[in-house]
Amino acid sequence: MNRAAALRRVGLLVLAVNLVLALAKGGVYLATGSIAVGSEAVNSVADAVYSIVVVGGLYVTTQPPDFDHPHGHERIEPFVSLFVAIGIIGAGLAVLGNAIRSVLTGHAAVGGTGAIGVLAGAAIIKFLLYRYCLRMSKTYHSPAIEATALDNRADVWTAVAALVGVMGGVAGYPFLDPIAGGLVSIGIIYTGLEIVIDNFGYLVGGAPPEDLQAEIVERALSHPAVNGVHDVVPHYVGPEIDVSLHLEIEGDRSLFDAHEIETDVVTSIRDIPEIDDVFVHLDPKELGEWKNDQER
Repeated sequence: MNRAAALRRVGLLVLAVNLVLALAKGGVYLATGSIAVGSEAVNSVADAVYSIVVVGGLYVTTQPPDFDHPHGHERIEPFVSLFVAIGIIGAGLAVLGNAIRSVLTGHAAVGGTGAIGVLAGAAIIKFLLYRYCLRMSKTYHSPAIEATALDNRADVWTAVAALVGVMGGVAGYPFLDPIAGGLVSIGIIYTGLEIVIDNFGYLVGGAPPEDLQAEIVERALSHPAVNGVHDVVPHYVGPEIDVSLHLEIEGDRSLFDAHEIETDVVTSIRDIPEIDDVFVHLDPKELGEWKNDQER
């Protein structure tokens, strides 16, 4: 399955799951009045809304290159993730306000077995969805799906927190219900901030992880005609990485040989899945532009 089809399938699956959970939690909340379940229902509604945005965003980002976007549309994807983060933070603040009002007014409801069942089921479903989205985000290098995975991971803990609150209410400690709602809100807000931080580097041209930088250098040096490499500058352009580097080669080679060396190195580095484009400058030894190890 190609990247476009795989990402769209993930988006639609997440949307369907969030809609089902929103309806289930909303129904239990209307029946019981549990603040913890109501908070979780708001969380699932927010998840469903941002899932629609993700599905639409993934449709745009997986379109093939065109005249206006010769590198494709993948660079839009971090903006989709940030939109997701804004929605998550907004939902978290709304849940927190609801929990605070409940504590101040002294309103606390007992959820009962229905609330326990829906929250336990939500925790299990969200954990399975988190693992699936995380695997797909790593396979297809998608920050939007990674953001979705992180949200599902947070949803596991918020569902557990809500479950503890409801079980406390059933055991005779109803004040635990709004407290659990407050904990749910903190988890939601934290997830939103985490997504913002993770995508910030994509938008400002941050450097990729050190192990990937090392792999770029190793692939350049693996060519037998390359004596050294310096001024290696890999940086994010959206979720993909562009690389510029200088290759140190002997200056007595023909133009055809130099072209072949450059092509081989570019092809090797481009084979790294995260790499979009590679720009190579050749430094002949006789020009004195080679650098020692410390300068490199």
